[in-house]
Amino acid sequence: MRLVHRIWASCSLFVYFMYELIVSSIRVAWDVLTPTSYARPGFISVPMAAKSDAELMLTANLVSLTPGTLSVDFNESNSHLLVHAMFGAADPEGEVRALKQGIERRVLKATR
Repeated sequence: MRLVHRIWASCSLFVYFMYELIVSSIRVAWDVLTPTSYARPGFISVPMAAKSDAELMLTANLVSLTPGTLSVDFNESNSHLLVHAMFGAADPEGEVRALKQGIERRVLKATR
């Protein structure tokens, strides 16, 4: 039963990531191609619930693969991930919430 749960969670993570990839690609392309720039780049610190190296690595890599975001570094205790977000300064709390409720939550379901 646990194997079925992990397969389902992995499929959910894949579908969610593909959705985020398309939406963020359109958002970045729109901002680049239109005369008005809505980008407010900034660094945000995301508290991590992920603890294992695999969870941390997968979360950081998926964040970096999403257009408009880049994983920069973990703090010494791996409890926070520093992310550069193209639209991060406009609503840093919203960006943190989106990363935690989106990618990180699905990574944890797929790996635990």
